[in-house]
Amino acid sequence: MIYTWIVQRISAGGDWDASKGGTVAKSAPAAVCLQAEKEVLLMKCPYCGKDNTRVIDSRPADDGGSIRRRRECDVCGRRFTTYEKVETIPVIVIKKDNNRETYDRSKIEAGVIRACHKRPISAGQVGALVDEIEAVIFNKEVREISTSEIGELVMEKLKKLDSVAYVRFASVYREFKDVNTFMAELKKIVE
Repeated sequence: MIYTWIVQRISAGGDWDASKGGTVAKSAPAAVCLQAEKEVLLMKCPYCGKDNTRVIDSRPADDGGSIRRRRECDVCGRRFTTYEKVETIPVIVIKKDNNRETYDRSKIEAGVIRACHKRPISAGQVGALVDEIEAVIFNKEVREISTSEIGELVMEKLKKLDSVAYVRFASVYREFKDVNTFMAELKKIVE
């Protein structure tokens, strides 16, 4: 995941202090984007184009997925709204037949739910397991991932959660052709 962090510039004459955890004065006149070497980019007013703006109100938006900031231009006096959110890279999944499609969390979730059918596993545990898998996928910071990598991640997590669910998922995922290969997988669990 690529993160874009936006912070507020301290009022005139002050410096941004990283040791304070990025907290800033509420009277900050402009938004800045901190990049690798603290290059400063100012938030311009969309009406007059001047960079002398300040935040007058901040609050969470989209159920905490972004921050809504109400701003006012000190030059023209007009107000406008900006949103701050995490920017993600879309992940492409490479299927067995080499077709590509965008990552879809619901497909992993559906496979795990099928594997856990009639097992003593709560919806919360399924959600947490899918969250863990998704975190591993996005933390790789790659644009493409194969279904085989995703399948191995799911099996690794299911093995820790429930051995029956693991075997159910593995039997579909690994496409066991006969009883011997199925028994070999069962022996791995028993050992």
